[in-house]
Amino acid sequence: MTSIYFFIFMALTGFCIFLTIRKKKAFYLAVPFVALFAFLIIQIAMVPAPFFETVKFIFSLR
Repeated sequence: MTSIYFFIFMALTGFCIFLTIRKKKAFYLAVPFVALFAFLIIQIAMVPAPFFETVKFIFSLR
C-alpha cells in the first residue's frame, strides 16, 4: 500500500515539474510539498489517539 502512495506522489511531482516548465510558473513546484503535508496530517489524524497528543508524542521522540 505504501508503494502506491509513493508512485502517486512521484507522478504528481513529475506532472508539477512538467507544468512548471511548460507554463513558466514556479507556483506548481509548491504543490508536491502541500500534498506531502496534507498526507502527513491525514496519517496523523488516522491514529486512534487525540490529534494534539499524537503530534506532541511524535515531536517528543528522540
